[in-house]
Amino acid sequence: MAAHIGRRLRKGAATTAVAAAAVAALSASQAPGATVDDQGRQSTGDATSAPDTAADDSATGNSPYYTDLPPLNSPNPSPSAGSGDAGDQRAGEAGIPATVLDAYKQAEATLREKKPGCNLPWQLLAAIGKVESGQARGGRVTADGTTVTPILGPQLDGNGFALIRDTDNGAYDGNRMYDQAVGPMQFIPSTWDWAGRDGNGDGRKDPNNIYDAALAAGHYLCRFDWDLSQQGDLRKAILSYNNSTDYLNTVLSWLDFYRRGTHEIPDGTGALPVDRSDDTARPGVTPSAPGTTPPARPGKPSGSRPSPSPAAPGNGGSPSTPPVTPPPATPPTPTDTVHHLEDAGTGTLTAMAGHTFAERVSTRAETEAGKAVAKVRIRFTLVGDTDTTFTGGETVATVTTDASGVAVAPALQAGEMTGAFAVQAAVVGRSVKGVPYKATVTARAADALALAGEKEPTCVAGGEFAEPVQVKATYRGEAAGKVAVTATLVTSADDPAENDKGPYFKDADGKAVRSLTGLKTDADGQLTLPKLYADDTAGTFLLRLTTTGGATLDVKLTVEPAAAPSPEPDPSTDPAPSTDPAPSTDPSTDPSETPAA
Repeated sequence: MAAHIGRRLRKGAATTAVAAAAVAALSASQAPGATVDDQGRQSTGDATSAPDTAADDSATGNSPYYTDLPPLNSPNPSPSAGSGDAGDQRAGEAGIPATVLDAYKQAEATLREKKPGCNLPWQLLAAIGKVESGQARGGRVTADGTTVTPILGPQLDGNGFALIRDTDNGAYDGNRMYDQAVGPMQFIPSTWDWAGRDGNGDGRKDPNNIYDAALAAGHYLCRFDWDLSQQGDLRKAILSYNNSTDYLNTVLSWLDFYRRGTHEIPDGTGALPVDRSDDTARPGVTPSAPGTTPPARPGKPSGSRPSPSPAAPGNGGSPSTPPVTPPPATPPTPTDTVHHLEDAGTGTLTAMAGHTFAERVSTRAETEAGKAVAKVRIRFTLVGDTDTTFTGGETVATVTTDASGVAVAPALQAGEMTGAFAVQAAVVGRSVKGVPYKATVTARAADALALAGEKEPTCVAGGEFAEPVQVKATYRGEAAGKVAVTATLVTSADDPAENDKGPYFKDADGKAVRSLTGLKTDADGQLTLPKLYADDTAGTFLLRLTTTGGATLDVKLTVEPAAAPSPEPDPSTDPAPSTDPAPSTDPSTDPSETPAA
């Protein structure tokens, strides 16, 4: 036992020294306001304080994590660097299992396309994956990226951990009483329910799959339009994953380490971390690691009970197990006290396609007596056939109620699909009745149309208009982009019936048509109509343009008569040509010039 304690003390001292050195290095390389790019270059930026996040507002529920720190030396030492255990440790820690590494890089590529302003580096996912699960327990994953055995954190029962009662009926973690963090990126079920993604294209969102979990983690870190190339946003994103300063520093240390070099290793051969943030045992409770079985303590098999105590007096010498004092009852959380939700003054939710909703959904959590409940997570979910999203591109948003018990959802951004849908507000972790909100997206509209240019279109009968008709649509003075426009050659200003003569368009087959639908303005509200042609009818005609929203413009088209052709000569009226030969000019044939005999 003494030897074991000595080993633990020496290990603890060594870990403390490494941690101190790592933090010192981070302080120099990633001080507040400093940013490190993909090449390790530093720049300064505004430091921003981290959010004060409740346990169930984090991705992991603030579950335990691995506290092992990377080697202080570079993962790619120079040839002159010393070898031995230190060199082996550097090489081992820099290796990332092939499938796990591929999942991180694929997630980065997807986020670069979907949310380029986030600037998510794959090394950040690797750092979080290292701290959460030791890179999926050293890369013990199948070919499609699913962990060989489930990776579960301890149940969040409030006894030494956060208290998060079951939110998934055990669907993800197998626990119907309390939630547990699940998978290689350690998502709690209530977070995975909205943050989960299908990263490997198999049609499922599985927290136990590294491709799905890595992509979900990337979206989670980018969900508030954070720019992770900025130090303040990077810190906020990491703390939103697990709200602990020690966690932040540990992740940053691995991020810095991986940025200086990594390499691919075979699946299942990754270095396994040892030390965890919950290594101090709770009375009567064995600490749980994120795995199906807690790691065994030195000298004890995994999951063993305390050794029987010596025989107590009067028990006949039989060994007995000392009674375990049950943990004290946990007080109710704010979520436990919520009886119902109420609308908190949300106005009419209507927006034009492509526009931001002016109103935001606002919900109030109350007790049975109608008292406001603060610090309760409210989940807002978009329901129905719609491409509307919350700001940031998500269809689910979770917001914590303020001191007045009110949670205000992020602004809604209308897509291009029109029609009605709903926003459902519900309490995370409770089965109380939610509040539905009806929302509507209307078609893009314009309230004014104007002809571009000052000259009215003209052409000659039987010809074609040299210049196409160009117009601009606006809505409340702003350019109205992607607005539907109908163009019709009408009979007159008072008769909107389609004209049967005069100017016309041509369809795909070259046939004359005098009405066009499906036209749309461009992003700047401008529209150039197809070429117009004229038949043989001269005169003034009207082209009527109408849009959704009621904007109308009549464009006058002038067709001038064709020029009269030059008359062909009439042979019957022409004088007959003379048949007499032309007089000769040869003196030898002129009698008057004949010499006298």
